[in-house]
Amino acid sequence: MEKGADRVHPTASTYAIMLLAWKRFNPDSDTPVHLSELPNPTTLLSNLVERDISPTAVVADRVLASSEEASDIIKLLSKSAVDLNHPRVLAELGQAEFLGSHVPDPLEGVPEVKPVVRLATPSEEILDEDGNIIPAQSQEEVPFNLNNLRSHLAQVTLARRILPEDLASRQKLLEESVYDVAVERLRHEAKLFDELGLGNRELHHADLQKWMWNWHQKLKTRLEAEIQDIVIAEAKTCEHICACQTFILTARLARNSQVQRMGPFLSLVKPEKLSLITILEIMRLQGSGGVSDGMKTARALLTVGRAVENEYKAEMCKRNHIAIPSHARPSEFTGYFTGLGYKDLHARRMTAAKYMEDSEEWTSEWTQVLRVRVGSILVDCLMDSATIERTAIDKRTNEEIKENQPAFYHAYEYVRGQKLGVIRLNPVVSERIAKDGLRETLHPRHLPMLIKPKPWLSYDQGGYLYNRSAAMRFKDCQEQQSYLEHATALGNVELVYAGLDVLGSTPWKINRNIFDIVLKVWNSGERLCKIPPALYDKPEPEKPPNMNTDIKAKSVYGTRLKAFMQDKANNHSDRCSVNYKIEIARAFLGDTMYLPHNLDFRGRAYPIPPHFNHIGDDLSRGLLMFGEAQPLGEQGLRWLKIHLANLYGFDKGNFDERVKFVMDHLEDVYDSAEKPLDGNRWWVKADDPWQCLATCIELRAALESGDPHTYMSSLPVHQDGTCNGLQHYAALGGDVKGAAQVNLSVTDRPSDVYTYVANMVEKVIEEDLRNGDRFAAMLSGRVSRKVVKQTVMTTVYGVTYIGAREQIERQLKDRKDIPEEECWGASAYLAKKVLACIGDLFSGAKAIQTWLNICARLISKSIPAERIPDALQAPKGSKRIAHALPKNRIRKEQMSSVVWTTPLGLPIVQPYRKTKRKQVMTAIQSVFISDPNAPAEVNAVKQASAFPPNFIHSLDATHMMLTALECRTQGLTFASVHDSYWTHASSINKMSEIIRDTFIALHSSDVLEKLATEFRTRYASHKIPLTSFRSGQLLKNLQAAGVRIVASSEQANALRQGGFSSFDDIMDISDEEAGSIAQISKNSETEAPQPSQTEVPKPTQTETPKPKTGKRGRPIKNVIMIEGAEKDVSAAGHHDDCADEDDVDSILVGKFVDLSAVLPPLPKKGDFDVETIKKSQYFFS
Repeated sequence: MEKGADRVHPTASTYAIMLLAWKRFNPDSDTPVHLSELPNPTTLLSNLVERDISPTAVVADRVLASSEEASDIIKLLSKSAVDLNHPRVLAELGQAEFLGSHVPDPLEGVPEVKPVVRLATPSEEILDEDGNIIPAQSQEEVPFNLNNLRSHLAQVTLARRILPEDLASRQKLLEESVYDVAVERLRHEAKLFDELGLGNRELHHADLQKWMWNWHQKLKTRLEAEIQDIVIAEAKTCEHICACQTFILTARLARNSQVQRMGPFLSLVKPEKLSLITILEIMRLQGSGGVSDGMKTARALLTVGRAVENEYKAEMCKRNHIAIPSHARPSEFTGYFTGLGYKDLHARRMTAAKYMEDSEEWTSEWTQVLRVRVGSILVDCLMDSATIERTAIDKRTNEEIKENQPAFYHAYEYVRGQKLGVIRLNPVVSERIAKDGLRETLHPRHLPMLIKPKPWLSYDQGGYLYNRSAAMRFKDCQEQQSYLEHATALGNVELVYAGLDVLGSTPWKINRNIFDIVLKVWNSGERLCKIPPALYDKPEPEKPPNMNTDIKAKSVYGTRLKAFMQDKANNHSDRCSVNYKIEIARAFLGDTMYLPHNLDFRGRAYPIPPHFNHIGDDLSRGLLMFGEAQPLGEQGLRWLKIHLANLYGFDKGNFDERVKFVMDHLEDVYDSAEKPLDGNRWWVKADDPWQCLATCIELRAALESGDPHTYMSSLPVHQDGTCNGLQHYAALGGDVKGAAQVNLSVTDRPSDVYTYVANMVEKVIEEDLRNGDRFAAMLSGRVSRKVVKQTVMTTVYGVTYIGAREQIERQLKDRKDIPEEECWGASAYLAKKVLACIGDLFSGAKAIQTWLNICARLISKSIPAERIPDALQAPKGSKRIAHALPKNRIRKEQMSSVVWTTPLGLPIVQPYRKTKRKQVMTAIQSVFISDPNAPAEVNAVKQASAFPPNFIHSLDATHMMLTALECRTQGLTFASVHDSYWTHASSINKMSEIIRDTFIALHSSDVLEKLATEFRTRYASHKIPLTSFRSGQLLKNLQAAGVRIVASSEQANALRQGGFSSFDDIMDISDEEAGSIAQISKNSETEAPQPSQTEVPKPTQTETPKPKTGKRGRPIKNVIMIEGAEKDVSAAGHHDDCADEDDVDSILVGKFVDLSAVLPPLPKKGDFDVETIKKSQYFFS
């Protein structure tokens, strides 16, 4: 019948019979019948869709005798619909299942989440008979991006209804291409408009969805023709190359054709999807990059090209049916830290990766140039195809005038004096989506998972099943990816991948009690606990009567009005953010979910789902519970009370005092749990109110259960480090004083470094107050722990004065007791005082921080020995020969990033470089893009300032991973937020032991000594030009750190005669000991540092031509011509490498010192014994 041979066509009954036959007699059934031509449900559904037969008609056919059979057939077809990517069929089957079944739905009775609304802009003015404007009635509409989120989450809810037990199929549906969802939605809405809006111009006017659907239809047709033309044109070019006889001509044409061959890449994704990708990505970028009503052309082309690449890879994942390796561990598992366990881990991961790699040759990264070229073709076609009809009334004739205009157009604008190409939106389109939130992603591709994430098999294989994810967020740094790939191939990062698997496999569920309360507050529109109000509720500042005559009053009013307008705008964006969280939480009610993790470049782990996870704010954490419950036990009940005290803010007493605090407020706890919104709202005053409320409800439920010790609790309980960065510094330096301040030492009650610093600052302010300081009077008695906390915490991470001032300014504004206009000056005053007090308190940490900073600065100034002769060569193309060496030639070879390896084997590469831009010619304009893979000199200042905090972050990430792995080995549920570790209340004591043991193991391995050894090994051949030491501050830092350079007496005299006596401070003169300074010429390798060879020729004038001139005929200053260092400076005005030749001194030319010779010695370690931590009960608490 399918083939049509008998001229009889199948009906809904035919397909119902075939599906029933498959159900009863398929090879896996109890009564299998082996027929070679028995079609499976996927084939049947595909044919059914082709014949336009409704699946509902098949399911409702009388052939199916029972409801059970109909339900089974719906499930068969639903799984096939997921495999075939037919969301419309799935939706239809969902309705059929819902109408015919009574399966309890977790969302039954749960109110809808009221979306964020904003006032809709009236489409046009309405006039009365006298020509007066009639005020339009305010209309509200849901922002476009939230509509998309709700549509996408409706798919999640629908999938649960149809496939309640088949989690794998539901997960596949969840990860389906967002563009498929978008095209279905736009098609449906366009059809609805055609049905409802006939003859009604208002419905068609300025409707974004209608426009996008029309653009999609036109662009799809245009792309089909355009791609076909490109393929044909490129084929002709290939034929021409084959016909060429001249080898040189053939090679040249081959190169040109290779650059222009776009057909194969444009053919990877169907034109329908290419069209949607282009439209959605361009709409999403509107207003980005500081461009009003548009976007930067280069960014638009790159974004569209990258989106096409990602969509193709997602399709290939689904098409290849990539296997999902199991998380199961063998029963004889001996732990992650044994040799046998590690080898087994490596062998299993390599086997799984090998199994998958054959079908994944398509996974290689596209280049930036390729992305730009693909994007330029698509965007150019969109700009040609997308039009809108604008309507206006001729004021003279009152006639209606219509005109078709481009929806997008290309233009240029000047930004900071530079000409910038931009793509602009037609003003009508721009008005429609102005301030609408389209700057946020249109579709949330990454939601929590319904099954355990795919284990990490390689740097780009793991996490989501079908959407490709990277194990590290590379920040467009090819170096980071290369190092990680190499380490993976060597099997050095098995524990890192295993740690990510542990974090991703922790089950979560939505706390229904908290969700119901949050939803009620949200739908009421009131402000409560950082849930922003539906309508901004703060009064606008009053305009002072003397504003026009008093300049200061006008300035104060302007400052307050600006702050008010900013807060009002922030209220809307905050409301949208909370809306995302609540919508996602509602969609996952009743489900167990998982959060796949990956790393930043320092090794810190983060959940990949961006909108809703446990690293989020207090609301997100309050809405989440572990997916598994554990009995509390006696110790668990005690820790639950301590946890409640911590969340409320009473976390500086000892543990017994915290338990007493909760018992003293037990009546408030019960009131909060039973009447959270109608009672006295004690929980609202907590530091973390939503988590506090969740704990109140959990504690009350345990106490009321009859036997609290057997109560099954799912609430995560936290153990937080005390200023964890300072804890690592104190352990690294053996700093006894610092260790006592951050609870590494044994004490009866916890130390609070933040309160200690706040008290120190108050004493300093008292002295200034006696001297009549204005800001001291303003701040006296107002420097609380909270004001200084963030600055103290980030000091160890390299916070600058500017950063500290901004942090303190935010805290002062939050207090509301200092005038808005005075906050800036007060924060500047206070930041200086806080930083001074911290420096006195943590001198040990400062010494290590300085050592790390100097090491990074030296590394970033170094050059591999094999590159130095090339660096001394004159630029290619130089014709005239002179005798000067421009320092730019040396600078451009300074490309060494700071690289180190964590104790878990993870290579860390700092990505800070001076970006180079590359010009790409496209159909729209010439685009300059920064190619992250192009060789570029490092940003030495950023490398040095960022290394101390990045190194400490890599240590706390290592400690967290070690703890996660050991918790999994001992069967504990584990989650973390950097230095805050979570588990069940009953497991806290066990986890506390593990936290201490892993910290001791980490710092017992002499971390800094290993780092210094790694630097000397990794950079053994690297040398630093003496010109890099001309900075007086660097020489002072080296002298203070105890660095000494050995030089011969002749070398020392040459430097002194050249005016570089500052080197004396770090120089030891010896003619017997091998010197540190070497002379390297452009035509030879490093010469032995002997006096006869290292003596620098004195400047002579024998070959000195008349002074060279640069641009505009100006002489080049301070260039001394010397023998033996020939250099062409004639191109100074014409070649980039010779642009900055000022201040080049012949004495230092060609002189280099070994990096290993100037690395400073380690700071002297103190007497603190890290083993003491075992007895410190407040280390993590």
